[in-house]
Amino acid sequence: MGEFESGALGRVTVYSIKGCPHCVQAKATIRDLGVPVCDIDVGSHSEVRVKLKELTGRSTVPQIFFNGVHVGGNDDLQKLAPDELQRLVTLVKEEPVPADAPPLPEKNLPDDTAAETEKAAELSLLVRELILKLFSEHLSADGKSVDYKGMSANPDFQRYCDLAIQLQRVELLSLSREEKMAFFINIYNALVIHGYLRLGPPTNMWQRYRFFNYVSYLIGGEVFTLQDIENGVLRGNRKGVAQLLRPFSKTDPRLQVAIPDGEPLIHFALNCGAKGCPPIKTYTPEDIDNQLRTAAEAFLENDDGCTVDSGKKEVRLSQIFKWYKADFGGTDEKLLEWVLHHMGDSPKKTSLQGVVSAGKTKVSFLPYDWSSNSSH
Repeated sequence: MGEFESGALGRVTVYSIKGCPHCVQAKATIRDLGVPVCDIDVGSHSEVRVKLKELTGRSTVPQIFFNGVHVGGNDDLQKLAPDELQRLVTLVKEEPVPADAPPLPEKNLPDDTAAETEKAAELSLLVRELILKLFSEHLSADGKSVDYKGMSANPDFQRYCDLAIQLQRVELLSLSREEKMAFFINIYNALVIHGYLRLGPPTNMWQRYRFFNYVSYLIGGEVFTLQDIENGVLRGNRKGVAQLLRPFSKTDPRLQVAIPDGEPLIHFALNCGAKGCPPIKTYTPEDIDNQLRTAAEAFLENDDGCTVDSGKKEVRLSQIFKWYKADFGGTDEKLLEWVLHHMGDSPKKTSLQGVVSAGKTKVSFLPYDWSSNSSH
């Protein structure tokens, strides 16, 4: 929980997570207003995350409150009219926080990245937490770009590389489905950043293909590329985009690690929505299915995940649903059913229900933004 200076009677509460560019941008904007910011990391406080969802009906971060007034996310903050913003600033400066203000954590959790352990789940969390710490330290002030060069010169990066070497000692075959999913999602997300640091972000289609088929870790005695982790392990050994063959052949020892049926929800854990990130950055085996549902809900809340045009009876979805259509049922009808089932209650969901029940829904796909967030 971030500290905040005194002087004003109230406070602005920002619920955020480490490494979320939209959270960084929102906090920078608020600090420029000269009001105290209380920053709460919902990644470390799951009880607050649950209360926040009940309070706002939203699954994305940041969520911003001026005293007890809910403004919404970073986009909502940036769009506020100047006189409305001034009214909220005056409210915080002149009035104390009301009794029904949004919740604060009961206590801060200790920063426990020191206990280097061989247990797979804990090791994957350590790896992911450490790369997130690096990521958040090298985000630009506006939250829009990452200084990968500065990150790779940070002493913590060497510590990260040492931790990644320990992955070769992990015993994968003893992991449960939940442990496997949490482990490989965390490792995939960390490996993408590690690949950016070593090779630089890919800038065209050919480089992206090479990047995902080349960047790899040695885990439990076997090499796993990004492609192997996503399509081989987490999608149950299905062909990926532009792949002619399944990642693992019948005699490949890595096939024993693959999750038998695959899990479509992994697609929302392996990326971050552009207007608001899913509120979970690291995944734990104990609560993996709920965490994945929350990530999907947050993704669908964003307009780059799903938009509904009731007039045209058209639903526009992220390219992810086109590329991996087989994972979501294989037909437009099943796809829409899946999306409806995984949306949080919202006006968008109500519109979608209306469009789907009217029949003859047109499904199209939104352009995908491949641009890199590198500041160099």
